[in-house]
Amino acid sequence: MVLLPFHFNSWVRSVSVLLVFLMIFHTPLKMSSAIRSFPNNGGWPTETEFGFTEAPEYRNGVECPVTSDETLTFCNPSLVHVAMTLDLEYLRGSMAAVHSVLRHASCPEHVFFHFVAAEFDPASPRVLTRIVRSIFPSLNFKVYIFREDSVVNLISSSIRSALENPLNYARNYLGDMIDPCVKRVIYLDSDVVVVDDVKKLWDVQLSESRVIGAPEYCHANFTKYFTDYFWSDPVLSRIFGSKNPCYFNTGVMVMDLVKWREGNYRRKIENWMEVQKKKRIYELGSLPPFLLVFGGNVEPIDHRWNQHGLGGDNVKGSCRPLHPGPVSLLHWSGKGKPWARLDEKKPCPLDYLWEPHDLYKPNQQRRVKLHQQLQQGMNLIGYSNYLI
Repeated sequence: MVLLPFHFNSWVRSVSVLLVFLMIFHTPLKMSSAIRSFPNNGGWPTETEFGFTEAPEYRNGVECPVTSDETLTFCNPSLVHVAMTLDLEYLRGSMAAVHSVLRHASCPEHVFFHFVAAEFDPASPRVLTRIVRSIFPSLNFKVYIFREDSVVNLISSSIRSALENPLNYARNYLGDMIDPCVKRVIYLDSDVVVVDDVKKLWDVQLSESRVIGAPEYCHANFTKYFTDYFWSDPVLSRIFGSKNPCYFNTGVMVMDLVKWREGNYRRKIENWMEVQKKKRIYELGSLPPFLLVFGGNVEPIDHRWNQHGLGGDNVKGSCRPLHPGPVSLLHWSGKGKPWARLDEKKPCPLDYLWEPHDLYKPNQQRRVKLHQQLQQGMNLIGYSNYLI
């Protein structure tokens, strides 16, 4: 259940959030049975050295598997694996997403996070690791370094420069980076909040031939994701052949990493990116190659697990309402991000549902301190394939 903020500064804001709350929860969500405690012997959460607030500590409920600390490695079969990217620009969103997962998980100690950080991000992977650890001292996680040169030459220009960030393509390489003992993973974008038990998403079964599962939107105009040149070329367009492809958003996916590795799907996606460099068959960044490879062969997941588009379109970032139906995950895909709109005092009504998960408390002094820490950390990193 989402706990809405109680410190509203106006009657209008209160009414807006109440209306949104009623829209979302017309179908009740199961209450999390996890145990929550605060740092410092029950006091208020403390500020970390980076300007974030240390999150409450979330412990397993009584129905969770009993596993000793010594055996809880990332190969443990009882774990729920979540993969996300980690960078300075979207760090605030990533930490809110992690917080939301833990806050609503019935067994938060059995959630393992795999963070992929860019090699040349303004904040080094080592500094990002320190930040995550300072916010979530007991979190089970690992940080991997994504070497941008592995994909940068395959990226073509997009309708929005942010979509050209090499880290957007990190999901293509999860099968290579994550240990083979991890057989499946939930991939989440950094601009989501989860308001339900993530174990429910983890338990989605993928049929024998399907490598990924995601909410599909078959009413969307699938043809608009590719150029006229693509559809006019009979060799290219026949990729969909007898399939019935539907649009799906790659910001929330359940991925079978065993099938992914066996089918070399990373290479299949790269092949389409190479075609794009030569013939310009789409305008959006990392989404169309996924549609080309998996369109028409996706395990459909309930729409409640990706209420996307809350960031508005890719140009204006205007406010958008929820899709009809219940909600387990809110996704601010699009140009507008809730933290930016809240800071600018120009929030959309739904941005107030992101705010309770925000762990960053910005002021000028903290911004300066964070900048100094990051600059210092950039000189300390020694690169390897991953950091623990």
